Amino acid sequence: MRREEKEKLVKELTGSFEKMNTFYLVDFKGMPVYQSVELRKLMKENSFSFRIVKNRLALRALKEDIPEGLRECFQGPTAIAFAPQDPLGLARLIKNFSAQNNVLTVKGGIVEGKFLAPEKFNEIASLTSKEDLLRRIAYLMASPLIKLLRTWQAPLLSLGRVLSQLNTKKSSRR
Repeated sequence: MRREEKEKLVKELTGSFEKMNTFYLVDFKGMPVYQSVELRKLMKENSFSFRIVKNRLALRALKEDIPEGLRECFQGPTAIAFAPQDPLGLARLIKNFSAQNNVLTVKGGIVEGKFLAPEKFNEIASLTSKEDLLRRIAYLMASPLIKLLRTWQAPLLSLGRVLSQLNTKKSSRR
């Protein structure tokens, strides 16, 4: 790779690191080409990106303000999986793909600006999504209101039934 190509790659990586505050470093050793193509296709379908990088160039792009633990993750074959919006979705995708094909190992990463040790990856991948948590909160907030509404409606329904029965009794007496 020529110097100009390396400089261009470092600029692209710097831009990606600045734009996206979540990425995972993945060891892809032993992954056949067809699985790599399949993984890239899955990533693209879900609006993620997957890029194989040279460690020195990636470290240059990250500059000096990276956590020390992350610097140690750049050893051996390294690929970077970027998540522009959904860090949990990307973690689940990597975990599922790795479980099915037994080829990927997460070395570490940055999740929403904070260092993620490899041991913590399975915890992140097993979390429920933000949307699911919001749905649960909305349900929990609405549930007491629905019960209160039903409680208020019960006497009115009973009164309506009583009045209806009185009306039928009166009309049957005539």
